[in-house]
Amino acid sequence: MVKEVGRKLIAQNKKARHDYSIEDVFECGIVLTGTEVKSLRAGRASLIDGYATVENGELWLAGVHIPEYTQGTWTNHDVRRKRKLLVHLQEIKKLHIKIKEGGVTLIPLQLYFNNGKAKIEIAVARGKKAHDKRDSLMERQANREVEREISRRRSGKDQ
Repeated sequence: MVKEVGRKLIAQNKKARHDYSIEDVFECGIVLTGTEVKSLRAGRASLIDGYATVENGELWLAGVHIPEYTQGTWTNHDVRRKRKLLVHLQEIKKLHIKIKEGGVTLIPLQLYFNNGKAKIEIAVARGKKAHDKRDSLMERQANREVEREISRRRSGKDQ
């Protein structure tokens, strides 16, 4: 069997960067069952309601939806079960300290295969208020207009 090389994106939490300000990002391994891996290889998962917690010195992922494998039998998995994340102990301690400070949460950003192994990118994030979201949208729009004007001037269309 040919070994899988490179990075294959499975699922992405697009609203996370809109709803939260990202402070730090970690890449974690994830403990999965066989039918979960097969379902992910089919490209099916949702990170929308997902979050991570530190419990008893271990990092756990909850709320992530990995649908049942269609050809699975009684061995199929629970679609929203808690899954253990594989991270170094020092990183878990850092995350636990940040969470205890308050006002931050751990949210999944991306789920992907990296060289055949399932990985998840989690972020230490602080929730944005409604006015912060509007400010970031206006800033992004202003940057887009500036870039558009610069490219228009470079091409010489304003003359």
